[in-house]
Amino acid sequence: MTIWKTYNLDTSNFDRFFVGADAIAKNLRENAEWMANNAAASYPPFNLKKTDENKYVIEMAVAGFAKQDIELTLENNKLLIKGKISGDPNGDYATSYLHKGIADRGFTRQFTLADNVEINNANLINGMLKVWLEHVIPESKKPKKIEIVDAVDSAAETKKQFLSE
Repeated sequence: MTIWKTYNLDTSNFDRFFVGADAIAKNLRENAEWMANNAAASYPPFNLKKTDENKYVIEMAVAGFAKQDIELTLENNKLLIKGKISGDPNGDYATSYLHKGIADRGFTRQFTLADNVEINNANLINGMLKVWLEHVIPESKKPKKIEIVDAVDSAAETKKQFLSE
């Protein structure tokens, strides 16, 4: 039973619903358009795991790809992972297969990262590309305790500030 449905999402009017969040609306629109126009968006398969409170890992199955066949690029909060296997110089390497079930076609995968998500490192182990990410929360965004001041003390402090000005 398939639970996935294809929806035609019209993103042209997103801006009117995201007042002051133009960048978010733009990212949603770009990602929806990229997925709609990219028929190969499901290859290669990947996992996205949360490994800790603010740490994540993208695991991508890239069997047959060597380190030099994969390129990772981060630009404008978009992580692009591209893979391209350099084929046989004679162009006929596929003719020696009796059955070829492992795909080795080129691919491009795109992930949009939040402003404060950093890429710690990437490694290729046993056909799995792992990209380690961390959501770094700036001090200004971390929870902080606000002290409650008595109204009498607050009024006296306000009066001192007013008189000193």
